[in-house]
Amino acid sequence: MLKILYAGSPAIAAKPLIEIAHSKKHQIVGVLTNPPAAQKRGKELVSTPVAQALAAINAERAQNGEPAIALFEPQKLAEVQSAIKELKPDILVCFAYGKIFKPEFMAIFPLGGINLHPSLLPRYRGCAPVPAAILNQDKETGFTVQRLAQQMDSGNILLQTRFALNGTEYAEDILEKASNEGGSLFLEVLDKIENNTVGAGETVQNEADATYFGMLKKEDSAINWNDSAESICAKIRAFEPWPGASTVSNGTSLIIHRAAVYNGSSYNKAEADGKAPGTVLFSDKKEGILIKTGSGILAVQNLQWQTKKAMNWKDFMNGARNFVGSVCN
Repeated sequence: MLKILYAGSPAIAAKPLIEIAHSKKHQIVGVLTNPPAAQKRGKELVSTPVAQALAAINAERAQNGEPAIALFEPQKLAEVQSAIKELKPDILVCFAYGKIFKPEFMAIFPLGGINLHPSLLPRYRGCAPVPAAILNQDKETGFTVQRLAQQMDSGNILLQTRFALNGTEYAEDILEKASNEGGSLFLEVLDKIENNTVGAGETVQNEADATYFGMLKKEDSAINWNDSAESICAKIRAFEPWPGASTVSNGTSLIIHRAAVYNGSSYNKAEADGKAPGTVLFSDKKEGILIKTGSGILAVQNLQWQTKKAMNWKDFMNGARNFVGSVCN
């Protein structure tokens, strides 16, 4: 049984923590997560989803007469390094913690560390691998469990799974899949490490094939209506839920949350000829608000005005009667 320090912060990292803890195959001796943060201005501090998951785990342990698992929520790792060392963990297990581990911190762990990265490494190293796969309209993606290394996402591959993409997936869907499958992937690798059976399953990444994709930025969210309907749809799916793909209509920012390439027959596509990209053409009863692009038509199903709530296209049109015929830019 390995002694684990688990590191992670967002909701997607909570399920693997719970699965590892409930498996009883290995011992989680501590959990490392980001400190509590204010959700909105003036609101009280809220713990990370991983910290909240650990609280539930510790409540169960208390009922069973088991000691609580230690929680660490530092601003800087140096603040808790000595306390973590006292727990004598064998290995660091990381998913979406969001900070770089320095060599002096990694020296705590005799077996080093492993990390779950939601891409087919060495493709899409960096902060936003899932949006990258969607934006590039890849036909497949996958998840990689790798050894932690000093260069970001460059460690040896220990396990990799693949699955097809059909062009309708949103970033949040793929991240949820990583969350659901992460625990079993970690447990499979931890068992191999404990039994010293990693062997030929460990693969050095080919640096020549490495690509990088950095953090999404709010300023990159603007839709270019001269792009094709396929490209715009991919951007909407990649930028959901944050920062959201946006456009401007009648001087007001508009965020599009859900859309698809229009292939219906209720609108005569020839009527769009000669109209500028971004023109709102029609509202289709089945497929949504139709907007012309540089190539093809986009069907928008869920959207919101700046500072307003998101709504389905039918409710949106009830309050935007002059929207058809306007031009988004």
